[in-house]
Amino acid sequence: MRKLRTVEPERDAFGRELLACYNGQDICEIVERDDGYFSAHQSPKVYFSEYKDWTLIEQKAMDFVKGRVLDIGCGAGRHALYLQQKGFSVVGVDSSPLAIKVCKLRGLKKARIMSLEDLRFKPGTFDTVLMLGGNFALMGNPRKARRLLRKLRSISSKSALILAETRDPYKTDDPLHLEYQRLNRSRGRLSGQTRIRVRFEKGVTKWIEWLMVSKEEMEQLISGTGWRISQFIDSGNSRYVTIMEKAL
Repeated sequence: MRKLRTVEPERDAFGRELLACYNGQDICEIVERDDGYFSAHQSPKVYFSEYKDWTLIEQKAMDFVKGRVLDIGCGAGRHALYLQQKGFSVVGVDSSPLAIKVCKLRGLKKARIMSLEDLRFKPGTFDTVLMLGGNFALMGNPRKARRLLRKLRSISSKSALILAETRDPYKTDDPLHLEYQRLNRSRGRLSGQTRIRVRFEKGVTKWIEWLMVSKEEMEQLISGTGWRISQFIDSGNSRYVTIMEKAL
């Protein structure tokens, strides 16, 4: 039997920070990029935010949700819990065991330790697939994204939708980000392909691939995967949500 790609306890820094935040600790999230760039912000609180505090594009995305829902990279479960309260049948999945523990502690009925690569559901199971909170980036790289989009097609219904949020990496004037994008292109990678890891206290996650794309790159990426773009939900900045529906 193939081993599931979940996070080992000693590497679950992301889950540890969520659990600490759930327990009331005042903490910040530290993200390290593979070129030595660090960012520190209080995003753990964002993972617990309520609908009224979400970005407008996340709120608008909720209007498209229908039927049975799969929330990929559910984190602390903010989207899944909101939809569950609205009467939807929602399954939240995350590769972090402690993230799933937090989801269950918060009342999410269906929460599973499962990575995007290891999704195991019957054909036609879901009507809506959520990849909000920037989670389209979990696709990692173009080749992997196309493979996973085909998998999502197989486990979703005929009229299913994917609601995928990402950032346009080109909408920045930060010299450090622009330098990293040039480095990516020199390596034959997309500008928005990023390798990051999360640190919390003495723990650190493994390096993960993180994929951010422009709308034009999104169009190219999903071509031939059995999905097509229905529309975009714009934010007025670099963030946007892509509504995908099944291609005929």
